[in-house]
Amino acid sequence: MPPEKSAYALARYSRSPDSIEESIRWVHGHSSEKFWEQFYFDYGHASIADLGHVIICFEEISELAAIRLEDEPLWDGQAKSSRYQNFASSRWFVPGQIRGSETEALYEGILRSLGDVYRLLHEPLKQFLATREPRPESMKQADYDRTIAARAFDVTRYLLPLAAKTNVGQVVSIRTLEKQITRLLSSQLPELRAIGEDLKDACQRPPVNLWGELCGQAAGLSDPLAPTLARHAKANTYQELVYSDLARHAKEALHGTGLDQPGNWGPVESVELIEPHLPLDELVATLLYRVSQAPYRKILEVVKEWTEKEKQATIEVATGQRGPYDELIKEFRSGYAFIFDILMDIGAWRDMHRHRRCQQVQQNFTTVHGYDVPQSLIDAGLDQEYRQAMDAVRQDIESLRKKDQEASLYAIPFGFKVRCLFKMDYAEAEYISKLRSGVKGHWSYRTVAWQMKQQLAKKFPFLGEQIRATPPDVEDALTR
Repeated sequence: MPPEKSAYALARYSRSPDSIEESIRWVHGHSSEKFWEQFYFDYGHASIADLGHVIICFEEISELAAIRLEDEPLWDGQAKSSRYQNFASSRWFVPGQIRGSETEALYEGILRSLGDVYRLLHEPLKQFLATREPRPESMKQADYDRTIAARAFDVTRYLLPLAAKTNVGQVVSIRTLEKQITRLLSSQLPELRAIGEDLKDACQRPPVNLWGELCGQAAGLSDPLAPTLARHAKANTYQELVYSDLARHAKEALHGTGLDQPGNWGPVESVELIEPHLPLDELVATLLYRVSQAPYRKILEVVKEWTEKEKQATIEVATGQRGPYDELIKEFRSGYAFIFDILMDIGAWRDMHRHRRCQQVQQNFTTVHGYDVPQSLIDAGLDQEYRQAMDAVRQDIESLRKKDQEASLYAIPFGFKVRCLFKMDYAEAEYISKLRSGVKGHWSYRTVAWQMKQQLAKKFPFLGEQIRATPPDVEDALTR
């Protein structure tokens, strides 16, 4: 059934004594559009839109767009894996405003250099890994070759830029879909706004039904996916303006604190478990963290010294444009017992981004925090080529930033670090530490997961001891 009609049938099913078969027959003879207009939009019964689901695939979008697309708490999907597939032949996304300009030449030069080194390192790295980890007799050659290739991609993906094109498939409720369309249409990035328009258009057309054709069906569904919801989805003023408003406020409020200079941050930990603090302080520090590059701990130190009026001013900026039906932005989802401030490479963070039971507040991508160097490259004697490429790219990105800030964002490779706040309960901390520290995982997030356990054990010994995490020095290179 079309998602809006199946949701209508289930909603009626919950409100009548009829069986589901009788409800479906009833819905078939009545207008679902009228139902949605009345109950969803007029009466605000939003939960009924959780009852209809759609499968939507996005092809040839940038990695940056894929990240923002997936940035929904209630989201299920998969993206093309940079750990298991060769991106050497992938094309890059080029922002529309730089096409045909001198800036495009600089942009393309950065991406070409990254692609060249990506291809250059892969084969010698595979040979090194194969020499270090010979094939066990019990392992088939094809399985071994795939595993070694995947381990090499684990390393070379550090050279992939956020402009690399990828595919994403998602299964979401039409309630989440409406929020997703609104969020995309409200984005500052033209690519995301264009995807939002395409998504809205797709919902007003009948879906592709290749499976039905393969099974010999004469025709597929003739009804659009979610026409009523798509018709009402539009850009949201609050979402459009709130983060730029916060950025301007943070620049003024934090002026003179030194937090805009990395040299003033002191020792930088890759994983920090933050001490419990007052809810108002948490809200204010989180809002400022979102539009900063500084560690949460340093921002919190400043906020704690503010007056109540100064703290309230930040909250007022974050709510000033909010309309009567607008949800608060996710930075307000506070009150979790465990707050981890994590600094890690973008590639590994892409995997951690999947943990939707915790609240994530990600700072903007940047080159400020430097980049990681995979140990395998050092062991193979290939790290010099990698470092030279990343250092050169970093300088070029800074030059590009002066010409076009948006283009410089797309040019950042996965190897550079991003800072993200992870707020969670104990069950999620235990789950992430145990799952992501396992030998099948990527070494980068394995280290982060292990440090999460260690930080927790330091402050809450008994709780930390209950987490069965695996130290990162325990390896099984041929396990996937």
